[in-house]
Amino acid sequence: MYSRITQLEIDTLRVSMDDAVEIFKTEVLPKLREQPGFEGVYVMSTPEGKALLMSFWESEQAAEQSVASGFYAEQLEEHVTLFRAPPGREHYHVDIAELATPISAD
Repeated sequence: MYSRITQLEIDTLRVSMDDAVEIFKTEVLPKLREQPGFEGVYVMSTPEGKALLMSFWESEQAAEQSVASGFYAEQLEEHVTLFRAPPGREHYHVDIAELATPISAD
């Protein structure tokens, strides 16, 4: 399994973190689920506008293909007005993945 980490800052003067998360949930997540090899995502945020998206992919090739296909860039471009600065991106091999209990959205 591979993971892509996207670090970004939401411009909270334009949009609240709650609204930004809702936009991701309703506009980006359904399209992300359609990407070959997609296995899940965690979205983490702070009230000040910092956010980290950790998406999981079945292979390094699947993670790279979502970038090479233009999907990743299209989503960033479509929502560019939400960001305070351009997001950063890194890929990691997932060595261990374990959750003790299911995560619920608060």
